[in-house]
Amino acid sequence: MRYSFRDDYSEGAHPAILKRLQETNTIQALGYGYDPWSKQARELLKSIIKQPQAAVHFLCGGTQTNLVAISAFLRPYEAVIATQLSHIAVHETGAIEYTGHRIIEVPTRDGKLTPAQIEKVVAVHRDEHSVRPRLVFISQATELGTVYTLEELAALRRCCDALGLLLYIDGARLSNALGATQQTLAQIARYADAFYLGGTKNGALLGEALVIVNSALQPYFRYHLKQKGALLAKGRVLGIQFLVLLENDLYLHLARHANKMAQRLAEALKQKGFNFLVPPQTNQLFVWLPKEVVQKVRSVFDFHVWIEEKERCCVRLVTSWATTKEMVEAFLALLP
Repeated sequence: MRYSFRDDYSEGAHPAILKRLQETNTIQALGYGYDPWSKQARELLKSIIKQPQAAVHFLCGGTQTNLVAISAFLRPYEAVIATQLSHIAVHETGAIEYTGHRIIEVPTRDGKLTPAQIEKVVAVHRDEHSVRPRLVFISQATELGTVYTLEELAALRRCCDALGLLLYIDGARLSNALGATQQTLAQIARYADAFYLGGTKNGALLGEALVIVNSALQPYFRYHLKQKGALLAKGRVLGIQFLVLLENDLYLHLARHANKMAQRLAEALKQKGFNFLVPPQTNQLFVWLPKEVVQKVRSVFDFHVWIEEKERCCVRLVTSWATTKEMVEAFLALLP
């Protein structure tokens, strides 16, 4: 069986999560997120972000979270501004459009959206004859593994405030962004109207923690969850996992390990003279390799070919909380 650098959710779950699920397995509890572990996890997350008034909801996956949140936050005639590489534009099978909301895509080289781009979009959508831009969607870390600085997030927040827009942060790999910087969840919560902390790609069996900071977006959100099939009867399965991830900052430890494994790959690839599509920052690497090298390495390892040209390919290598040093070194040993 080939080892996979294709994504960061190919493994099951961190042992501490499985242990807690086993320990609590036969304890009866209320469903739909009213169990004691989900309550503890919600309160712990609100304490970490220093936002006691925030609303926290646990959902199963990133696409589900984006679909439910964005459709709940927007009126029928309102639209989303996002990069053309954003997950909602590329990998969610038109989920947002299916709810009746257009995604206004903006080109980007590094995966990031800028205030100037947002202002330009708003300027050309002037009246009721076009959709009304209302929500700015960004990913932290981005789909290219790059990270918004706090200064960039602050600039986006000012832009959104000036234009009457909501700022929503897809946090599928938010832990990796935090682990690569000095940023904190409290700082993210300060800039976002809503965001989610991803568990699926950071050691959980499944699950994302949606945090709605803006009080105007909070009322009746559970109705949206239920209507769209996202209100899990066995909500404990999600709550227990996030309680474990949040205790003792496990979510950061796991992300930092994944980042460290990617950093080892990146350093060695640079030393061997290979170039990157964007500078490596987190646990996603986009590296240019000759086709003959790609063919050789693919006989042992699995990964995603991001861009294919005549003589070379840009491949995506993703490390996870469970990636070992041995697998990283084995991959590097195959390179010229």
